[in-house]
Amino acid sequence: MKIFHSINDFTSTKKTILTLGTFDGVHIGHKKILNKLTKNTENEKYESLVLTFFPHPRMVLQEHSDIKLLNTITEKIDLLEKIGIENLVIHPFDETFSRLTAEEFVSTILVDRFHIQKIIIGHDHRFGRNRTANIDNLIAFGKQYDFEVEQISVQEINDISVSSTKIRNALLEGDMTLANEYLGYDYFLTGTVIQGKQLGRTINFPTANLKIEENYKLIPKNGVYIVQSILNEKTVFGMMNIGFNPTVDGQNQSIEIHYFDFNADLYNQEIRVSILQRIRSEQKFESVNLLKEQLEKDKTTALAYLNKF
Repeated sequence: MKIFHSINDFTSTKKTILTLGTFDGVHIGHKKILNKLTKNTENEKYESLVLTFFPHPRMVLQEHSDIKLLNTITEKIDLLEKIGIENLVIHPFDETFSRLTAEEFVSTILVDRFHIQKIIIGHDHRFGRNRTANIDNLIAFGKQYDFEVEQISVQEINDISVSSTKIRNALLEGDMTLANEYLGYDYFLTGTVIQGKQLGRTINFPTANLKIEENYKLIPKNGVYIVQSILNEKTVFGMMNIGFNPTVDGQNQSIEIHYFDFNADLYNQEIRVSILQRIRSEQKFESVNLLKEQLEKDKTTALAYLNKF
């Protein structure tokens, strides 16, 4: 997949079949559109192109927006590449870009820059300054500038009934079953293993402490989760605590993973942690020994869950 970090950087000798959007989560609803895109370019006459934006438009246009995203930009690139997209343009979204009129956007970007043959778009997509243009305007522009518009019908979208907002809400409630069903994959966190307080080692539950650089990444509800990672080219399962370690009077939120049957130095390594299921809420225990007893129970619960598959 070719990656361009600005609309102005894009070049191609072929016409493009294009879709655009934030694609946060690259969930099963997004895949319905993206799979149409790759299907349309199977004969290699045209190239597939996804136009997305970073920062998220809400971060720019809504001054006090505290929106958290399902994917970091690196994670999104990885997910889109797996689908088979040929060209990805990640355009810096700013106020200047937001002031483009619908016709300016179509003529100078879609037509002049991307040499568009067809655009595949959701039925409710709005674009241009103040999002005033809709699918009917786009169809009219298509006739004017000689490109096709393929609309994803209300019926198709309703058949899925999924949105990034629904997934965010499910994660904030700790509902991994619903979130992962809507995503079409297990929600994951990507970060670097850093040194923690090393309390886990003293109670036979050593943990990898995960630091996530991107402060816009959505962290699920505090609690204990069953997780999976690929470590040293092997699938390893474990359990993860998201929270404040109230038993030892922790002050800051941390993400700690205890892997089962795994013993290797992970410090300074970047790891991906896929979240399979939530076990329980975070609790404060009267002693470290009581915490250890609960962790033993959590491990039993996690292994029983994993043995079902």
